[in-house]
Amino acid sequence: MSTNQAVPQDENTAIEVELYISFELGDKSWKMTASDGRHGPSRYSVHAGDTAAVLDCARRARERCRLDPQARVHSCYEAGRDGWWLHRWLTGQGIDNVVVDAASIEVNRRARRPKNDRLDGDKLLAMLRRHHAGERVWAVLREPTPAQEDARRTHRELARLTQERVAHMNRIRSLLVLHNVRPPVIIGGRDWARWWANHREQVPPTLCGEIERESARLALVRQQIKMLESARRDELAEGKHPLVAQLARLRAIGSKSAWVLVKEVFGWRRFANRREVAGCLGLTPTPYDSGDSQIEQGISKAGNHRARTMLVELAWRWLRLQPGSLLTEWFNRRFAGNGKRMRRVGIVALARRLAIALWRYLEHGEIPAGASLKPVVP
Repeated sequence: MSTNQAVPQDENTAIEVELYISFELGDKSWKMTASDGRHGPSRYSVHAGDTAAVLDCARRARERCRLDPQARVHSCYEAGRDGWWLHRWLTGQGIDNVVVDAASIEVNRRARRPKNDRLDGDKLLAMLRRHHAGERVWAVLREPTPAQEDARRTHRELARLTQERVAHMNRIRSLLVLHNVRPPVIIGGRDWARWWANHREQVPPTLCGEIERESARLALVRQQIKMLESARRDELAEGKHPLVAQLARLRAIGSKSAWVLVKEVFGWRRFANRREVAGCLGLTPTPYDSGDSQIEQGISKAGNHRARTMLVELAWRWLRLQPGSLLTEWFNRRFAGNGKRMRRVGIVALARRLAIALWRYLEHGEIPAGASLKPVVP
């Protein structure tokens, strides 16, 4: 028989084709859509978190497509509430999984388009096959290690508690204004208890109880903030976070800002060039150039919003505390003499350059040109 002659196969012959599975993750149930590209999609529904059922559905999909039991499986799901545990479990089962940024998934631009779990599953499945065919169709998120993921909890909880503290203080102030009571002291601060004891008779008893309960919640939030900040200071003093300490040596950057930048970006991400740094932070330009239209739409804002917000704040502080640096001189030369709008545009450009300079400082030890370090405390 010629070596080029096709070998006939019966319906029981296993064909070495790869299986593709997309997940639509819900709070109560997960929708799985599976296909090998030759057969129509198979759809399954399992209880959320039921990993045994996921493996059983993958086995049934292999059998339906008449694939070898050891055929490779590719899967995907959108980043969301389930985080990274499912990705790590799928990888541990030998499944090639990717977690994709939901905002990067292409959609139909009609004013009204149908949307349900079945359509979303089919769309993800089609894009997964295109992704493995080499087409760039979405943004794949980079997986942190469990330790790196856990290290981000401290400053994120602090940010949430700080928002709660402001909300409680504003609520108490609004309740007091209902009866024209305007405290001259910081609500929940050191002098608040004495002031409230002298003025609580000015509000009705029911409202007084509501304010006191709000004050108790505020006191708990302040206590938790103090505990977390104390623990973070102790860890820095013990030298457990060298990158944070290195970044905080630069004038204009405090330990809180350095902590956020290191834990969110610089401590675990690896960049090949400055464009990757800016892209990770969403500080890349998004031009619109079509026909005779040439419009600059601003930065993409597709990256880490916590680090991006922190860098914009640091850029303003950098201008004030690092007046002799080349970055400050560049800003003053390009934007300082213009109006408020151009200065706001310029501060975002400065934030991008500052991010690149800080990356080079942490990666290669290159101090930003003209920048000064804080004096070493003996």
